[in-house]
Amino acid sequence: MAASYSCFLRGFGALLAPLAVGVALSGCAGMSETIAPAFADPGRYELYDCKQLETERKSLAVRTADLQRLMDKAETGAGGAVVSELAYRNDYIALRGQSQLVEDAWRRNRCRETPPNAAPQASAPQPPVIKPAPRSGSAVR
Repeated sequence: MAASYSCFLRGFGALLAPLAVGVALSGCAGMSETIAPAFADPGRYELYDCKQLETERKSLAVRTADLQRLMDKAETGAGGAVVSELAYRNDYIALRGQSQLVEDAWRRNRCRETPPNAAPQASAPQPPVIKPAPRSGSAVR
């Protein structure tokens, strides 16, 4: 009887441990939205113009999507939630913080998206200005 009770406790503990880890990690995921700006430099995008902000927004969106895919892929394996949290969560939170700061600067500067079919404006090449050599009025002997 003591052996079956011990076996029961081990089985119960084996089920309870992953559940406790999952609950603890889900609490961290909720905090990431409020902590994200703390991982980014608030003055980084102050002097960016709209074109630079647009480029940075697109770059951050791509990197965030890549990290999200890596996190989703890691979660499919055994112990994947823990691996995902340990390997990718800090980078993901930092990127989210940067994205929030870029979006704030975007709104503050009243920037607008560049239409996707708009070609960059290229100025027409200017011919070089060639000035004649100065004429010497008197010859020095």
